[in-house]
Amino acid sequence: MQYRKLGKYGIKVSEIALGSWLTYGSAYGQERTIECIKKAYDLGINYFDTADVYGAGQTYPGAAEEVLGDILKDFPRSSYVLATKAFWPVGDGPNDRGLSRKHIIEQCNASLKRLNTDYVDIFYCHRYDPETPIEETLMALDDLVRQGKVLYVGVSEWSAVQIAEGVHTTDRLNLNPIAVNQPVYNMFNRYIEDEVMSTCHKNGIGLAVFSPLAQGVLTGKYRKDEAVPSDSRAADKDTKHHIERYLTDDNLDRVEKLKPIADDLGISLSQLALAWILQKEEISSVIIGATKPEQVEENCRASGIELTDDVMKTIEDILD
Repeated sequence: MQYRKLGKYGIKVSEIALGSWLTYGSAYGQERTIECIKKAYDLGINYFDTADVYGAGQTYPGAAEEVLGDILKDFPRSSYVLATKAFWPVGDGPNDRGLSRKHIIEQCNASLKRLNTDYVDIFYCHRYDPETPIEETLMALDDLVRQGKVLYVGVSEWSAVQIAEGVHTTDRLNLNPIAVNQPVYNMFNRYIEDEVMSTCHKNGIGLAVFSPLAQGVLTGKYRKDEAVPSDSRAADKDTKHHIERYLTDDNLDRVEKLKPIADDLGISLSQLALAWILQKEEISSVIIGATKPEQVEENCRASGIELTDDVMKTIEDILD
């Protein structure tokens, strides 16, 4: 496993990170979850990503945090980077959502308890909150940093304009800066290349991207004109809506054209898709989701793969 700085900041994260969205604390059993997390740790993954709402689809808010905290307690706290988030509703009350000071402070404290830790390395604003002044949000996060409960401030799926507004606000008020942004990024969803990536790079903000395999489409498991595998996310009634937007004929045609490139390099299609992302110097880490330890092991092998300019150009021609 290779490691990269989080933007311009001193903390280093593994090129491959393990996320818990749609997996831990919900659809998959405790035994398999333990196997995946321990395999990730053994292979050098030091960045584990979760959120207060993960696991809520089938159980309750905080379920993924509880599972992750219970497993990670067996490892030295200084040996891994732990991230969580707040924004989405965790209850029916008017203050059970958003990025108000009240909600951020309450959710951070609740997350720390569920994660069985005194601090999180990264606390993300899970989305931008247009109903709360950005000064209120960033000042609340600054307080958490000063209290030692949060080490680095992050945002997720903020636009370039919103990120620039956040940078300006932290500079103006002398607050702890935004250190990392977590957007979706893969071969089929490249919107951050327009403005977000350059805005983050200009301000020294790291990029820890999620859904790098387009919800599994870039693994090659789905084939055009064939039924989806019965054990896949596309066949699960609770998760299939996340993947349907990627299951287009055009994308499946691109997958078929990408396979020979991976074969020629002696790597899997998943490894090719992850390595393609990691060729971008702006990327700090790629967050994978895995339900089997074998998937963790395969994806970790993408760390350190170098793709030549010719290979990158061939891939670009296919994607275009």
